[in-house]
Amino acid sequence: MHISSPGKRTITSIRPVFDREKPKMYIETYGCQMNVNDSEVVAAIMQKAGYAVTKDIGEANLILVNTCSVRDNAEQRIWGRLEYFRQEKKKRPDVSVGVIGCMAERLKESLLENNIVDIVIGPDAYRDLPKLVEKTESGQKGINVLLSREETYSDISPVRLDKTGVTAFISIMRGCNNVCAFCVVPYTRGGERSRNPETVIRELKELSANGYKEVTLLGQNVDSYSWDSVYFADLLAMVAEAAPDMRVRFSTSHPKDMTDNVLKIMAKYDNICNCIHLPVQSGSTAILQKMNRKYTREEYLLRIETIRKIIPDCAISTDIIAGFCGETQKDHEDTLSLMKEAGYDFAYMFKYSERPNTRAARQFRDDVPEEIKIKRLTEIIDLQSELSLTSHKKDLDSIVEVLVEDISKRSENDLCGRTSQNKMVIFPKENCNIGDLVKIKITDCTQATLKGILI
Repeated sequence: MHISSPGKRTITSIRPVFDREKPKMYIETYGCQMNVNDSEVVAAIMQKAGYAVTKDIGEANLILVNTCSVRDNAEQRIWGRLEYFRQEKKKRPDVSVGVIGCMAERLKESLLENNIVDIVIGPDAYRDLPKLVEKTESGQKGINVLLSREETYSDISPVRLDKTGVTAFISIMRGCNNVCAFCVVPYTRGGERSRNPETVIRELKELSANGYKEVTLLGQNVDSYSWDSVYFADLLAMVAEAAPDMRVRFSTSHPKDMTDNVLKIMAKYDNICNCIHLPVQSGSTAILQKMNRKYTREEYLLRIETIRKIIPDCAISTDIIAGFCGETQKDHEDTLSLMKEAGYDFAYMFKYSERPNTRAARQFRDDVPEEIKIKRLTEIIDLQSELSLTSHKKDLDSIVEVLVEDISKRSENDLCGRTSQNKMVIFPKENCNIGDLVKIKITDCTQATLKGILI
């Protein structure tokens, strides 16, 4: 595998450029953290091409929507937004609209079969965006949805669109080789390819120099990262040592690939946060086999046990799907019992949504009735609410270290930030500033947040 070296075609901007004289790009992002980072890569490419970023859709010459195809409702939201963009085009016919990302890759030319979309670009073709935008100026439509075995955008320094300048993402790899039966990602993002660790460290040091306090390393499956003789545990140690004053997180881990070496590195470095997102999807070995997850219930719980042993105060979150093909009541009860045994701190929970052309769509029937899916999902959510509240109650009267990320959404007199365990804490502002690392005594909690006072 060949990836561009760190020195080639590097774009060094890290903040959005706002310029009244330049043509303007407006971008909306839906879906995962990887999409957020991809939007920042796109912003860097378009700034290099002479565009400024705008937060006002009404003044944009180019409107982009970065899309998600993981669930049907995510795509339906995009169709709704495209109808809104149609109104913008009626007001200003010279505006170009582009659909980029996973939905672009999945639907391809069909997105152009209306009077809204001018440009369709898949996740590996963002470098072509300036050229395709030029084509729209002469009335043509543009599309590039070719997937790549090499593209990682490792030479591009993303333009950080987050307003606070405290936390940032670094993609360390792209694509996925696991082909889970329910998942469309391997078809929309292609196969796995890892990024040269030197470029990861370069981007990390840029963030540190620009005052960022926390970084999250991203990949569909970070535990399968591999570059020559550098594996994920090695990269994690390199990152922790290269920016000792920055917090380090990572996502997402696959239960079959997470090694004890990764856990030992987490335990060794204080700046690596004690939080692991470990998607289980189901607590039933039979359903896990149908999902092509490549581990059993027992193997997953053994991984949880090892995490607790090596990192006793580690928070664990997960993903759970209710109502996968053929799921019985017993399978569902296995999921509930696994949740109790794992004691998750928080979870992302969904009812199964069949995605076209996935392995499940080709091989199985989506045979769990919708009302049963909803009932099971409700039971999963209710149980997780109890588990999250139990987790938060354990923090009452303790003193935790919090990275201040923003002003609270509920009150301008409060700030909010996260602990190492990724728990959100709300507390009175007093003399704190966004970006500070502060000590907070926890005085109250809900299932969603901790509340406290500055020490």
